[in-house]
Parts: sequence; structure tokens; C-alpha cells
Amino acid sequence: MESLKELVEGIAKAIVEHPSEVVVIETASGEQSSALTLRVAASDLGKVIGKQGRTARSMRTLLIAAGMKSNRRVSLEIAEEK
Repeated sequence: MESLKELVEGIAKAIVEHPSEVVVIETASGEQSSALTLRVAASDLGKVIGKQGRTARSMRTLLIAAGMKSNRRVSLEIAEEK
């Protein structure tokens, strides 16, 4: 599961202006599923979500595809850093 967390973190750090503020938190939702929460700086939130949510949707699609290799369901939530 660590590789999926690293995947999200790597993509987010490549997009944002403040990569040091990117944090990915993993929460197990069950035996075969988990949720990843991506936290970014408030000024970077729009970049991670993208126009009409396209960037966020693309990240979720990649996660689903990568999760299928390990028979896991993974969801991604995007939160603003406080």
C-alpha cells in the first residue's frame, strides 16, 4: 500500500507550488480497502483539483488502476491544510 501513497504524493508534489506542505494520510477502511487523504496548502488546492475536477479525477483513476494490481479498493480525498 505504501506505493499507492507514494504515487499520490509524487503526483501532488509535481503539481503544487509548495511541495513541502503535501501530506498523504492512509486510513484502512477494511481488509481490502483503504482511503488516502491528500492535504495541500490552501493556495495549491485549485491546482490539485484542476479545472472542473479533471486533475483530481485523473489521480483517482490512476489510484483505482494501481489498486487493482494488488486487489485493493482505494479512495482519494483532497483536503485543505489548516
